[in-house]
Amino acid sequence: MVIFGASGDLTGRKLIPALYNIAADGELPPTLKVVGFARREKSNESFREELEEMNKKVSRQGHDDRLWASFSQSIFYHRSEFEDAEGYERLAKLLDDLDQQGAGGNRLFYLSTSPDYFPIVLERLKAAGLHRAAEGKWARVVIEKPFGTDLETAQALNRAVYDTFDEKDTYRIDHYLGKETAQNIMVLRFANAIFEPIWNSRYIDHVQISCAENLGMEGGRGGYYDKAGCLRDMVQNHLLQLLSLVAMEPPTDLSADGVRDEKVKVFRSLRHFKDARDVADNVVRAQYTEGTINGKPAVGYRQEDRINPESMTEAYVAVKISIDTWRWEGVPFYLRVGKQLPKKTTEISIHFKRPPHVLFNKGTEDDSANVLVMRIQPDEGISLRIQSKIPGPAARTERVKMDFHYSTSFGKKASPEAYERLLLDAMSGDATLFARGDEVENAWRYIDIIENAWHGESGQPPMCHYPAGSWGPSEADELLRRDGREWRRL
Repeated sequence: MVIFGASGDLTGRKLIPALYNIAADGELPPTLKVVGFARREKSNESFREELEEMNKKVSRQGHDDRLWASFSQSIFYHRSEFEDAEGYERLAKLLDDLDQQGAGGNRLFYLSTSPDYFPIVLERLKAAGLHRAAEGKWARVVIEKPFGTDLETAQALNRAVYDTFDEKDTYRIDHYLGKETAQNIMVLRFANAIFEPIWNSRYIDHVQISCAENLGMEGGRGGYYDKAGCLRDMVQNHLLQLLSLVAMEPPTDLSADGVRDEKVKVFRSLRHFKDARDVADNVVRAQYTEGTINGKPAVGYRQEDRINPESMTEAYVAVKISIDTWRWEGVPFYLRVGKQLPKKTTEISIHFKRPPHVLFNKGTEDDSANVLVMRIQPDEGISLRIQSKIPGPAARTERVKMDFHYSTSFGKKASPEAYERLLLDAMSGDATLFARGDEVENAWRYIDIIENAWHGESGQPPMCHYPAGSWGPSEADELLRRDGREWRRL
């Protein structure tokens, strides 16, 4: 496994701890060798020491010195500029040497660089002949998001990838799809007879997908974020991927393309906005102003480090999405994502239609609808809200919740991290949880319409505002209120 951009934060915080935890579970291929490829001057030993310090802080299963001593002997460092053809020739020789030491000949190239370097790395890999494996072996590439910044750049990057690797050997990673609850959406829907028959517009009133973050621009992210915004950074990939799993039809089988074929149909069925006015009616963008988070003062978005004081980049988005299929006709999907909200949580809630008020709660505006909630993070699990009779002589009802928690139901201390599952899948050749090229392009077709409306001459919709520590702008509440609905409390 070769990690390009190995001196970056992702390698130390996610990739190496994921491999270490896989080793702790006894599932790591014994022949695996890891090569970090980066521009800074380091030795194998200094690279290993840096990774060890980070692993002690973030490893899911804690840090065992004896296990690390054995595991780290398979980690190596290779210094080179990303543009330097000679550096790739030296990399090829290093990999051949590691093969002689028992690595086995398979190659997994992980692109964890700035997206600007993706085409360059791919081109240099091809020039060095590293994109093709020996007889009976394989060579694959894993590409971190963002996969393009719009449809045009995504198509250009796809062309660069296909010029070097086949689609079957390309793994576009979205760590949300590696989370246990995201993987469980299909099981919940298709393995439980009580849900699939009612998973349609006859019984479901609407769907909400919420992703709240209680952080701002810490860690120097402002420079990147102010160019991207949360529509590109979160909605185009993470939230639309979750939406596709909720809305897809049953696949013919559980093969990677069987599942992804159905997801593509969802993206192609998203109702595109007609013009800037249509965008303004269905999409809310906002920035946070100064406020309080967990009792601590927080500056506004435009006062954050590396943010343009006149920035028109959104830190919050709410969007009403319609899907033009028989199953979902008339069922809106409401998505929201934002920074500096009161807590960190991601969830999907399925809001079923209210029963007729013939027997109970006559003449009252109650909240009697059943709600199925899939918690993606941090407390992974599923809950179902139902109505129950309150003990006593009167026929009064109250909402109660049936709850399932991963952390307590399967006897494990903690669920595997998303990167653990995804790295194992990439090694084993299972692309089910990775985005396919046409998925990415169809998602961008939808997102580009919104971006063009925001940054075109019409300038709609306007930028809204909300205090840091609140649940977003009032305009996002109005997006649902005008439909007679409201956001679920997180």
